Amino acid sequence: MIHRTLVRALLASAALAASVLLAGCDSDQISLAQNAKANQPVPPKLIAAMAEKDMDLQSPMLVRLFKQEAELEVWKQDRSGRMALLKTYPICRWSGDLGPKIREGDRQAPEGFYSINPSQMNPQSAYYLSFNTGYPNAFDKALGRTGSQLMVHGDCSSRGCYAMTDEQIAEIYSLGRESFFGGQKAFQLQAYPFRMTPVNMAKHRNNPNMPFWKMIKEGYDHFEVTRQEPKVDFCEKKYVFDAAKPPNATRDPVFEASAKCPAYVVPEEIASAVREKEQKDAAEVAKLISKGTPMARMNTGVDGGMNAIFASKIPEGNTGLSEGGDSQNLQSLALARAPGTIPGTVNPPKPVLAAVPQPEEPPAVATTSSTRVASAAPAEKSEGFFSSFARKVGLGGSAAADATPAAAPAPKAAAAAPAKPKVAEAKPQSVVRVAPKVEPKQAAKPALKPSLTDTASAAPAPAAANSQLAGAAPVVQSNSFDNRFSAMK
Repeated sequence: MIHRTLVRALLASAALAASVLLAGCDSDQISLAQNAKANQPVPPKLIAAMAEKDMDLQSPMLVRLFKQEAELEVWKQDRSGRMALLKTYPICRWSGDLGPKIREGDRQAPEGFYSINPSQMNPQSAYYLSFNTGYPNAFDKALGRTGSQLMVHGDCSSRGCYAMTDEQIAEIYSLGRESFFGGQKAFQLQAYPFRMTPVNMAKHRNNPNMPFWKMIKEGYDHFEVTRQEPKVDFCEKKYVFDAAKPPNATRDPVFEASAKCPAYVVPEEIASAVREKEQKDAAEVAKLISKGTPMARMNTGVDGGMNAIFASKIPEGNTGLSEGGDSQNLQSLALARAPGTIPGTVNPPKPVLAAVPQPEEPPAVATTSSTRVASAAPAEKSEGFFSSFARKVGLGGSAAADATPAAAPAPKAAAAAPAKPKVAEAKPQSVVRVAPKVEPKQAAKPALKPSLTDTASAAPAPAAANSQLAGAAPVVQSNSFDNRFSAMK
């Protein structure tokens, strides 16, 4: 009898411990309660902005990401029940190319529609704070796509993720936390290659990802016309938005990503508004193409992008596949405030020198730059210390070597050749630092980050001092473990 009682007690204790662990996985309440970074309050300035826009602190939220523009939008529900834009955050770094993630190790940041619940919020992130995008979703899995741990996080370093500064992710994390506290079970994340406008659709009309982009544009349009989070389902290996049961049906349709689509309807008020928008956009795209809108270059060999506000603060900074990378824009932004602290080890996208002379000839660029993509791929697959080190140290050399053969066109290559001496490492004995205060980066990362408005004013002053190094390549000490090799996720 005593033995049975003891066994029951042990089983009860084990069940209780398991329930606590499961509760932590489901909601992260325990982690949130014990983590000061994850419990930073929403900044007063952001609360004031919510009040102006008739939003409650704990109302539902929605996030949209755009690679080409390198922007993250946070939307909140106002008291009318519609979503309204609260704030747009410049993205510090994203990796890969325009297009969806296909497989583990391709360095691609995902595109599509994902759902973020409390269990995906990571208060113990190695990159300050983070939340998991939820890739792969049912659609991705139906197509056999692979990958894991694709995050939105801090530290401005990306290896398949969307990276913000620590101050930015602290704000975004706090907004998500408050939405969960308000009763939202999950917030939607919509990730796009670019804003799905007629101009961008016309520019990228030759991209092989266009069928996929047209499919997710339908969800983009649903949100644009309704300002409501679109309901997302999957069937026949495609997205379905705002599906409802037919008038005579007795139960809601059941969707499976790989199965045949069940009978469903889209509410007429939504369907008609989306149809009208799609027709208007298609007509505008046709008009732009007939006017000779140039096609965007593909396969540039540049790994991802960076918002211009961040590129302007970094010696040899470049926006990569994001827009706004010309030197005049970067110079004009050099005096602007940086939204948060940029780590001294940030790894900006590498420009393709051969792409500058002939912007209207994508085939030539694709041929010369395709060899550069291979140099980055092995580092992604291993995720190891030495692979990351090899890529960190050797990539610059290979990039320069790959760019040299592109000097075949005599009149244009002459302009690119003089730029080579400026890329040389003028001061290999020193480390180029971007953040205004270098000391915190060498020590352990501080537990808390102040709000963006508190730290932004400190950024402009050192920027002018670094402006004379605009032609120098950033150098990172190879024997330093503190830098954590920022090219990694």
